[in-house]
Amino acid sequence: MSNDRATLIEVGPRDGLQNEPGELPLAVKQQLVEDLAGAGLTVIEAGSFVNPKWVPQMADSEALFAAMTRKAGVRYTALTPNLRGFERALTAGADEVAVFAAASESFSQKNINCSITESLARFQPVMAAAAAAGMPVRGYVSCVLGCPYEGTVAPAAVAQVTGDLLELGCYEVSLGDTIGTGTAGGMRALLAELLGAFNAAQLAVHCHDTYGQALANILAAVDRGIRRIDASVAGLGGCPYAPGASGNVATEDVVYLLEGLGLDTGVDLDRLIAAGKRISDFLGRPGGSKVARARSGG
Repeated sequence: MSNDRATLIEVGPRDGLQNEPGELPLAVKQQLVEDLAGAGLTVIEAGSFVNPKWVPQMADSEALFAAMTRKAGVRYTALTPNLRGFERALTAGADEVAVFAAASESFSQKNINCSITESLARFQPVMAAAAAAGMPVRGYVSCVLGCPYEGTVAPAAVAQVTGDLLELGCYEVSLGDTIGTGTAGGMRALLAELLGAFNAAQLAVHCHDTYGQALANILAAVDRGIRRIDASVAGLGGCPYAPGASGNVATEDVVYLLEGLGLDTGVDLDRLIAAGKRISDFLGRPGGSKVARARSGG
């Protein structure tokens, strides 16, 4: 493995906290974002401009963007499901926005109440507005290695949605193993399909650890040239389809993996572990990072 660079996209403040019960104080979210930037993360998904009725925990995203101290060289991003959300993100000063689709027709219907084709059509006004504002847009694809309703998802289906998002104007597509059932073999097969049509630089991976396979799947992606990886500090964020199971892979563990491969992440692991401990202590539960537990002696 050559000594090149990998970029972590830190999703803890958004994907990690969005399903937390009870209202989290704005100051706690602000501290988390600033801790992560201080640890060297250069892309932080800070909030989500969705209808507060759907995701109450993200209702204060405007206030968060206004309150946080921004660090030079860090991109503060947000999820935006529609044009209204995009306009809010733009006004709030987000550096980048993300839109989301699914590779599974059933998941699309259950999750956002429309077909994959309809979901992509909804993004067209967002993409046009983003282009006019000079705002980069990232795409997420859910269920790339399995669906809770359909089971196995064909790599060709993932390739279709990925291509559609790139054609719409997304600069990158993050491949999400939403239910965490994927294996390294499945990831290799998926990337064999996708890398025949797209460049590795256009793809990222977002692996959940429900079955304990996230690091293996990330390694399979890194071996195929993927260098942009989503992760969540302290493993924040659960999996709604497997109660009690871990969801997001811990950023600390991914950093340890990547550095062991000779890849430069630019992240200070000790400061990252401290950030994870602070938010986990506030939430009143142990962090989900094995590296953090090992470094703290238990």
